[in-house]
Amino acid sequence: MTSLDRSSRNRLTDKLLPHFGGATLFDAIARSVCHAGCLPRKELYEAWEVARRVRRRFRGGRIVDLACGHGLLAMILLLLDDTSPEAVAVDRYIPESSATLVRSLTAVWPRLNSRLCFVESSLEELPLQRDDLIVSVHACGGLTDLVIKRAVAAGARLAVLPCCHNLDGAELGGLQGWLDGPLAMDVARVARLRAHGYQVFTQLIPEDITPKNRLLLAEPAR
Repeated sequence: MTSLDRSSRNRLTDKLLPHFGGATLFDAIARSVCHAGCLPRKELYEAWEVARRVRRRFRGGRIVDLACGHGLLAMILLLLDDTSPEAVAVDRYIPESSATLVRSLTAVWPRLNSRLCFVESSLEELPLQRDDLIVSVHACGGLTDLVIKRAVAAGARLAVLPCCHNLDGAELGGLQGWLDGPLAMDVARVARLRAHGYQVFTQLIPEDITPKNRLLLAEPAR
């Protein structure tokens, strides 16, 4: 069987079920995503790779997935750590097909039903709490900075995978002479978090999934 292109934007469907016949949690999630038939392949791999790295570092807390799209990241975080009481998935527009994805996963994991909430609103509106775990995958351009700003204001833990760096007027910390623009912007984000008293951890997810693969994890320093 040929290996899958993990960066493909083609939807996962039942035709691809033979690729996920294993007994792992990832395979079970992938089969549910295939049954739903609505999610681009790369989004499954992005959400999984981010979620498992986040859970190695941060446990518990209410999950708040900002710019959530279909909400898969929030659901995987719940499955990886049952001590999180709930997850709130927030976006300005929630795709109608997200309900199909939720039905497919809750058919296998019914406990998700009562612990997952979708909120269609701007990212500024939901009140955040200190014990929350704020996450966001590929919030485009300045939305990543908004997610960081909101997490810092609440004193909450944070995990973001930045995307679509808008360099016009961006704070690059004078680093653009040494680093390319997007990397300079992400380094400046790290510096900004450290200035707010955060401990920062930087990681990469596999580049064959996305070239925008820099994962930034941060928590208030103890």
